[in-house]
Amino acid sequence: MQTLTTSAHLEPDTTARVSRFAPTRDDEGFVSLRIGGDHLDLAFIARPGTADTLRVIARAAEEAATILDHITDTATDGAA
Repeated sequence: MQTLTTSAHLEPDTTARVSRFAPTRDDEGFVSLRIGGDHLDLAFIARPGTADTLRVIARAAEEAATILDHITDTATDGAA
């Protein structure tokens, strides 16, 4: 990955979209994973050979979601 550091808060209405860009005579093709909302879109451009990197990102996102579920469950249990 090339260097860029930024942050954005995910919101319940955050969208995600995958777009396929087929190979052409001059380009090997790629996919775009776009995550966005009202004010910001972040697009990850993935070229052939980076599928494992996308899988690592997907596993990390699933782990983060599980942790958030646990935080929510703990907060709900504490409120009862």
